[in-house]
Amino acid sequence: MSGIAATLQHRREKDQGVGSNCQAVRYLNQDYEALRQRCFQSGCLFQDDTFPAEASSLGFNELGPGAYKIRGVDWIRPMELTCSPEFIVSGATRTDVCQGALGDCWLLAAIASLTLNREVLARVVPHGQSFRDGEYAGIFHFQVEPTEPELSNQSAVFSANHSVIRCNSSSDWLQVEYRGDTLQLIWVRNPWGQVEWTGAWSDDSIEWRYVSDEDRERLSHCSEDGEFWMSFSDFLRHYSRLEICNLTPDALTDDSVSKWALSKFDSSWRRGSIAGGCRNYPNTFWTNPQLVIRLEEEDDDPDDGEAGCTFVVGLIQKNRRRMRKMGQDMHTVGFAIYEFSGQRNVHLNRNFFLRHSSAARSETFINLREVCSRLTLPPGEYLLVPSTFEPHKDGDFCVRVFTEKQADFQIRFSDLILNLQIEIDEDDVDDRFRGLFGQLAGGVSQSQSRQSQSSQSQRSDIQTSGFSISTCRHMVNLLDRDGSGKLGLVEFKVLWIKIENYLKIYRNKDVDNSGTMSSTEMRIAVEEAGFSLNNALHQVIVARYSESDLTIDFDNFVSSLVRLETMFSESPSPPA
Repeated sequence: MSGIAATLQHRREKDQGVGSNCQAVRYLNQDYEALRQRCFQSGCLFQDDTFPAEASSLGFNELGPGAYKIRGVDWIRPMELTCSPEFIVSGATRTDVCQGALGDCWLLAAIASLTLNREVLARVVPHGQSFRDGEYAGIFHFQVEPTEPELSNQSAVFSANHSVIRCNSSSDWLQVEYRGDTLQLIWVRNPWGQVEWTGAWSDDSIEWRYVSDEDRERLSHCSEDGEFWMSFSDFLRHYSRLEICNLTPDALTDDSVSKWALSKFDSSWRRGSIAGGCRNYPNTFWTNPQLVIRLEEEDDDPDDGEAGCTFVVGLIQKNRRRMRKMGQDMHTVGFAIYEFSGQRNVHLNRNFFLRHSSAARSETFINLREVCSRLTLPPGEYLLVPSTFEPHKDGDFCVRVFTEKQADFQIRFSDLILNLQIEIDEDDVDDRFRGLFGQLAGGVSQSQSRQSQSSQSQRSDIQTSGFSISTCRHMVNLLDRDGSGKLGLVEFKVLWIKIENYLKIYRNKDVDNSGTMSSTEMRIAVEEAGFSLNNALHQVIVARYSESDLTIDFDNFVSSLVRLETMFSESPSPPA
């Protein structure tokens, strides 16, 4: 059960802030400062073993080894391009970023947007990096965080919250007085650094004659630099996608501006345990991770036509790009949100989702790295369920929820043991059981693991060949209070009662009478046996005790429950 210990350790680290901006997780466990100092000491420039200078590092398919697009590609150091390379000179500006032959406008537009906010740029590109002697060792480091909602009329909200906006170009907007009306203009920059819009409000357009002298002086310019203005209506006609990056609260130090409230949760889907697929699969959908969102305050702006609480949900698949080399692509993912009120530390079961329709959901399930939606719901408590479209798909993911007002969030789980104590004394043991115990104990008044192994008779209603010696040892360890490695009469009676209870649960949950239990049935059975566990622990149990077809026989069922009870009984308190 080492996986459970690792899961609990990961949660403790997360509670201590590991993974936050100030305690960033090292990519592939690489320590920048240690690697840099090693290069200085050895006198050799850095070579990355995890990203070797060879064709396989460039990509896959059209960029894979042997592809025509990478023919003639050479790997060289910056000083081989120029004798005096510079990383950043006199600060970074948006005009420093110009697109070349590669189709990477999506990346360059985002980088250009970073230059408009020095604090945000410093988070992504830490200071103290250059090609100067004493600083350059052939290695640079950057901090990346997942970033993206739909275009709406919330320009004032986005501006007030210092959001970064891009549309495969960098962009911003404002209002001007034009012929007696108020008109929205949007400023756009082409990542190429050239080629501009030539319609209304372009550099030399006639529209600039009909604005105030102050606005004309402040806004109009005539330069072929890839920057231009256009009306908001033209922008909507010519652009099909707009991305808005909502900055996390710790990225903004200015207390005079409003800040999005952010909650972030990392989790996973695992085949057979916590990968239930979408709502089309009601028998397994409920096993997906569940996140409680409590919205308490309505938005400040009642004139935007959307009374309620505004929030943005982003579901991001993690580490899928690196798996493309192994023939795996993005999963098809999405999420559903349900209105809910009640006990918050209970994982809701199948019946809840059969009886309730969703209050909101992602627009579609799609095989993208991120699915993002901007939603408005009345104040209340909601349950967010992220999932793959089909069940039994392994994958790691991150859910980020931005709210205009502070909200309360909680993953649904409770690592508690319920109703496991069995209180009996020697007077509660009848003569028939005493006789059975005497046969098994061999007249020494105590039963050991091998004698306990023979007490499980062959049955036709469940698939079992008797308890393994390993399971029996776990049983003895659970109830052996004096450390003798043996069970007395009362201890053995407690064990017998436990096994009878487990057998009853096992048979009741084996709904197809197969003699085995599916991983989904296992989850229900574990809870009925007295355990309420989080998704991560269920994941570990299924991985450890199920067969390749995701079935669990009675021996493994009992072994898992005994190991769980032993683990928790040895802890000073249940893990939080």
